[in-house]
Amino acid sequence: MDAIKQPNPGFIRLFKLAIKGDNQQDYTSGSIGQAAFLLAVPMVLEMVMESIFAVTDIFFVSGLGSKAVAVVGLTEAVITLLYAVAIGLSMAVTAMIARRVGEKDIESAKLVAMQTLYVGMAVALLVACIGIAFAEEILVAMGADDEVKTMGKNYTSVMLGGSITILYLFLINAIFRGAGDAAIAMRSLWLANGINIVLDPLLIYGIGPFPEMGVEGAAVATTIGRGIGVCYQLYHLFGSSSRITLDSRHLGFNWDICRRLLRVSVGGVFQFLIATASWIALVRIISTYGSAAIAGYTIAIRVVIFTILPAWGLSNAVATLVGQNLGAGNSERAEKSVWKVAKYNVYFLVSVAIIFIIFARPIIEIFSHDSAVINYGVDCLRFISYGYGFFAVGMIVVQAFNGAGDTVTPTKINFFCYWLIQIPLAYLLAESLQLGPIGVFAAITIAESLLALVGVYIFRQGHWKVKTV
Repeated sequence: MDAIKQPNPGFIRLFKLAIKGDNQQDYTSGSIGQAAFLLAVPMVLEMVMESIFAVTDIFFVSGLGSKAVAVVGLTEAVITLLYAVAIGLSMAVTAMIARRVGEKDIESAKLVAMQTLYVGMAVALLVACIGIAFAEEILVAMGADDEVKTMGKNYTSVMLGGSITILYLFLINAIFRGAGDAAIAMRSLWLANGINIVLDPLLIYGIGPFPEMGVEGAAVATTIGRGIGVCYQLYHLFGSSSRITLDSRHLGFNWDICRRLLRVSVGGVFQFLIATASWIALVRIISTYGSAAIAGYTIAIRVVIFTILPAWGLSNAVATLVGQNLGAGNSERAEKSVWKVAKYNVYFLVSVAIIFIIFARPIIEIFSHDSAVINYGVDCLRFISYGYGFFAVGMIVVQAFNGAGDTVTPTKINFFCYWLIQIPLAYLLAESLQLGPIGVFAAITIAESLLALVGVYIFRQGHWKVKTV
């Protein structure tokens, strides 16, 4: 706490404090920049680890050829639906936990945390049953040919069968983030990702005593890594080193809290279902141009995610700051926090965009030596990078709504920008104007830029300040 009490703490000392974590820090008073820094550093590093998940599998699987990369890409497109549910639920969790912490009602926050685990388990069981039973049918529905279907059925089964590891990583980290324990959330992703990096090449290529499992090995490695990360989360959640610690008193099922959690999360779930359903539609359009187009798009999107997820770390910090400050009755401080972090995010993503535009080809060549795949990947990476400045502002504003518990407004914005603009525009440019996959890439940038402009306009109206959760 000494570092926090100093009016101008040194950067290194403050950075160390952010990494270490401090469950006594009050984010509703003092310097907004310092509060944002203490939350954002571990959240950004947490998202860096999540983004490494995205590129690690592609990096090692790419050695198996474009068909294997297509398996990962098609399955990932389906798993984004699960991500939508997980992220939607986690929005509600973060908003409710942050609001209770801001109100200094820690016991109610603990009750919300326990019900979160029950809801996550129920969703995971449903997804696992569907994924294991219908893996081949899912791949065919996504446009896989016979070879991709045969190669990928086990990969898809394992990834969807282990869905509880995905859900719990998101939901339990949402609990920690809402409470301000961002460092614990960060370390759980570090652990999970480290194990995945080690196991991926061992299980894919059968190095040493490990079996050669091909693309299925990537799914096994990822699921094991995430599973161990979840165990680490539960250790802290039921231990004594976090703000939210559960014991036998909190194990009971509380339908009223679950109902409130589901009510708040509905907007968040639909918000991301709309966005990810749009992404699946784009993949479906691209799939008509062959495996090389899918592979190039998949590689480029994984690279984009590598930078977008750290930016999401900044937006997660905004959600916590907004939720806790609204809970403390300080809406002016909540709004100032949004604009300050948005500025940091613009600096970051515009810098990344310049690098991607200049070095798109050598970046994509890291993942593939197929000239067709490389060309598609380069076009995708460059077109999406053109809109990074707008992306930076849009994601911060959207998370500000979510942190306030207003998940309905971003849902309406997503519906307008993705379903009414992005999908029709992508089809028009790709098919009607015969631009092919480049038309899809351009539609992504146009829709995301529009989303930022609409989001800022509505945010300035201020209706989110009176939302209750």
